[in-house]
Order: sequence, then C-alpha cells, then structure tokens
Amino acid sequence: MSTDPVNAFVPGPRARIPGKPGLPLSGLTFAAKDLFDVAGIPTGGGNHDWARANPVPERHAWAVQRLLDAGAELVGKTITDEVSLGILGESAFDGTPLNSAAPERVPGGSSSGSAAAVAAGLCDTALGTDTGGSMRVPASFCGLYGIRPTHGRLDLAGLMPQAPSSDTAGWFARDAATFARVGKVMLGEEPGRLPTKLLIAVDAFGFADPEVAAALQPMVERLARIVGSPPREEIMAPQGLSVWARAQRSLQPAEAWQTFKPWIEQHNPRMAFSVAAGLIAGSQIPASERNWAALMREEARARLRYLLPAGTILCLPTTPFPAPLRGLSLPELQPLRDRITCLCAQGGLAGHPQVSLPGATVDGAPVGLSIIGARDSDASLIAVAKAMENAA
Repeated sequence: MSTDPVNAFVPGPRARIPGKPGLPLSGLTFAAKDLFDVAGIPTGGGNHDWARANPVPERHAWAVQRLLDAGAELVGKTITDEVSLGILGESAFDGTPLNSAAPERVPGGSSSGSAAAVAAGLCDTALGTDTGGSMRVPASFCGLYGIRPTHGRLDLAGLMPQAPSSDTAGWFARDAATFARVGKVMLGEEPGRLPTKLLIAVDAFGFADPEVAAALQPMVERLARIVGSPPREEIMAPQGLSVWARAQRSLQPAEAWQTFKPWIEQHNPRMAFSVAAGLIAGSQIPASERNWAALMREEARARLRYLLPAGTILCLPTTPFPAPLRGLSLPELQPLRDRITCLCAQGGLAGHPQVSLPGATVDGAPVGLSIIGARDSDASLIAVAKAMENAA
C-alpha cells in the first residue's frame, strides 16, 4: 500500500527525522511545506528548476527546528503550488494533492500538500505558509484548523520568501487539542484568554455564496455563546472588499517579482503558464499603482486597529465558496481566485492573526469560519478554537 495515497509529499526519498521522547510534542508527527529548509534535503519550492539553482540547505528552517526541538517527528516535505504562487493547490510539476474531505475538488494552495497530508491522517500537523491566503484557504477547503499568525510574530529564517511584507508561516491540525498543543510551542505561550466582544463582518458574509453564509450561521451562534455578549455587525472594508483585494494584488505580485527576478533572469526556469503570467504582471505594475496600494494598506491597518482592540474578535467566511472542482480551465479559475482574494486580502494588508475553524459543509464539502483578532492575540484565537470544539 502506498505511504502517500493522496499525493501530498514531494516525490523522491522522504525527509524523515525521528522525534525524541519526554518533550512537549513527543508522539506527534509533522510535515513541512517544501518552502521550509530541512538540512541535507533540497528545498524545491514547487519548481524543479528552483531546487537545481539553489544550494542544499545546511540547517533546518526555524519552524522545523522548533518542532523537532519539542520532540515532534518529521515525516516528509509536502507539495506546494509553484514558488508558492497559487491559491487552489494544483501543481504542474508534482501533481495536485487529493482533498480527502472532497476528493473531486482541489485542496487549496499554496500549502496544498501540507493540508492534504493532515486531512488524510498522514501526519498530526503540518507547516505551511500564508502570504495571500495559503493557510486559510486550504484549511477551509479541507476542513482543518489553520492559522495565519500575526505578521512578524514567527521567525521565518530558512523559509523561501515570496512577498516578505506579507509572508507568514502557520500550521494545520484536524482537532483543536493538537492545534493548541503545536501553538503553545510555536508561539511560546499557552492559549490566551477568551475574547469578550464579537463582531460579524457583514460585508464578507454578504459577499460569500448564500449557501456558505447559511451553513456558517450555527458556528457564528456558537461563537457568540462562547464570547458571552451579543455580536455586533460591522463593515470590515468600508472602501470595498474588492478594493482591498486590488491593493493586495498590486503589492504582493510586485514584491514577488522582485523576489524571483534574479533567479528568472539568471536561469530562465521552466514554469506553468499561469505562474509565468502572474510574475510578468507583477513586473509591470506601475509605481502609481503600488503607491496607491501602499496607502490602501495603511487604511486597512487603521480599520482593523479600530475594529479590533484587545478582547475583540471579528468573524467572517474564510472562503466565499467550498473548494472548486479539480481540472477547471484557466478562464474558469481566474474569477474564483479573485473572489477568494476579496476575503483574504486583509491578512496580507493588515497583518492581524487569523484562524480558520472547521465545522460546516456545503453540498458535502467543507467551508471554514474565520476569526481575526488584534495583533499578537494569536493565543487568544487558539483558545477560541478549543472552546468552539468543546461546545460543538
């Protein structure tokens, strides 16, 4: 029987490092997205030419070392969308990992392999990254707990960059207890206090498919009971969700182009058409657009600072719809990507922590409810995740 029935792991010899007993994460297994360095193993980044052009790392990425030092066992490196420039999880080089929760649908990207491995029970937790939604979207599509931490909260040493002003590293889990156990190690603190105020992002719920909004309603009601005060409806993005998305689509691709430009110009790597097209578009974003987007980022940060003082959380659908079907054409996929960005842009723009909670389905496919808190309230969001599971 295959040890990788869902095509979650990078092809070839499996990176494995045994855990140690008697430590906080002893007995847990984890995988790492193929953007994280593992000493002695090439970092592939979802593109075979990237691995050929870059030296084999001599030390582990900070996040990998953190879990190993806590006793967890590394069981492999997982497939990622090419150079992390994807949101649906389809890879031209290594294939598309299987979404166990909805096998006919994509797993979400770019942390596709990590989400697929956890969803299939091939490991207890897995490291991924989130620049424009790459933790939150796979968590929603695969029915997992997933976190985009506060931007800058975790050390990204040994992580292949994409757009550093938005890059973060997070983790997935199937259950809240494991999610919190890993969080204690990664954050260096216990789950925090529960919030006392709940806001509902009515613009985000209105933007999502009606079936998604309806499916998430019982979770919102449970969340309100946990917080213990009547929720208040708010507009998350007064300028418009699509305006925030436009700003993120201006800043992130322009930064990604600067990240990958030296590699592209020196090595002329092979790329999927959609990835090459995105990088070309990023190279052509004018300064006037970037300057506008930078100002919109400041407005988004100000808005979330206002909405989210300590002790307050905001909830919204993680994605506007469940995972799309596998194998759709590029013209069919682009509007779906754009809609996803409208519900994910606040992460890269404002840098607040966000956790996607599982617990709802539409037509049998998972959809997640997200909670966002004040910067550095990551541990409080994890406490909410535990309380939500206990109250289910």
